[in-house]
Amino acid sequence: MEKNRSDCPISCSLDVFGDKWSLLIIRDIMLRGKVSYSEFLGSEEKIATNILANRLSVLEKEKILVKETSPANKSKFVYSLTQKGADLLPIVIEIMDWGAKYNANSPRRELGKKIRQDKFSVVKELSEALKKKVK
Repeated sequence: MEKNRSDCPISCSLDVFGDKWSLLIIRDIMLRGKVSYSEFLGSEEKIATNILANRLSVLEKEKILVKETSPANKSKFVYSLTQKGADLLPIVIEIMDWGAKYNANSPRRELGKKIRQDKFSVVKELSEALKKKVK
């Protein structure tokens, strides 16, 4: 970002990824294996195309994501996390855990149940998997 609202670390962080759409895109790449514009559009939250394009651009500019030409289709792009983006994993896991704990309509699926049992091991396992994919 060009100008932060303040030098507070929380405020600076929120300036980069503080809207729900950015975190949902990061979630989709990190935990659901989505990599393309059309896959992000298919998420259940129904992001608008203009918002998606903007957030992908911001995340790329902030070096959280890398955009590359798809090896399978040269007319499409795929997105992957950088190390800076992968470093958000513990935060995403904490947000998931908190949301499942305090929202009765958010049932704990398989990953959520693992988080509840042994959060540290889940973060470690997912971090190792992300290391293989990070650009």
